[in-house]
Amino acid sequence: MMDGIAGILFDKDGTLFDFTATWAPWAQEMLLGLAQGDAGLAAQLGTLVGFDAQRMCFERRSVAIAGTARETAAVLAPALQGQSVAQIEARMVAAAAQVRAVPVTPLRPLMAQLRARGFALGVATNDGEAPARRQLDAAQITAHFDFIAGYDSGFGAKPAPGMVSAFAVKTGAIPATCLMVGDSLHDLKAGRAAGFRTLGVLSGPARASDLAPYADAVLPSIADLPDFLTR
Repeated sequence: MMDGIAGILFDKDGTLFDFTATWAPWAQEMLLGLAQGDAGLAAQLGTLVGFDAQRMCFERRSVAIAGTARETAAVLAPALQGQSVAQIEARMVAAAAQVRAVPVTPLRPLMAQLRARGFALGVATNDGEAPARRQLDAAQITAHFDFIAGYDSGFGAKPAPGMVSAFAVKTGAIPATCLMVGDSLHDLKAGRAAGFRTLGVLSGPARASDLAPYADAVLPSIADLPDFLTR
C-alpha cells in the first residue's frame, strides 16, 4: 500500500524516458566520434562503458545507466590519449542536450493527472540539469514539476541522497510521505537513504530481481503508477 503519499520524485532516463530507445543511438554516435571514426576503438570504448553497438543495447551494470557524465568520462579517458575527463564530459553533456528523448508513455496526460491529484512532483537525474530541462521542455511537461535537479545542480549525484532530500525541502513534504521512482539501484538507494518510500520500474535495463531488494514495489513502468497509487 502507498497511503499518504504527498510527493513523487522521478528519475529521468529509464523512468520517464525509454533508456535504450533514447540513448543507444546517441552512445553509438558519441563513441565513434570520440574514437575519431576508428570502429575498433569505438568498440573498445563501448566495452569499457558496457555498451554493445552491434546489438544497440547497454549491459545491466553499465556505468552509463545510472552514472553521471563525469563518471562515464572517467572510465573512457584512459583509452583516449590527449582527451581529458573534463573534455570528454563536456562533449557528452553538449551532445546529450541535443537528444530527443523517447517517452515511456504519454507523459503530458500522466503528469497532469498526478498534479490534479495534488502530488508535488520532481525529477532527480544523474544527467546534467540543462540537458534534462531541454528534454522535459521538449516533452512539454516542465511546468508540472516543482523541482528539477541533475548531478551538477549542487546536491550531489545518486546514490547519495542529496537530490532526493532537496526535493523534500523544496516542497515542504515529510520524507516518509514521498516516493522515489526509478529504474536503477542508484535511484532506489538514494530514495531509501533520504527516508523516502521507493518504487522500481522495469523501463530500464534492470530486472525486477535487481530492484526488489531496495523497492517497496516494482511496476512495469510509470504508466501503471496512477492505478497503483489508487490501490
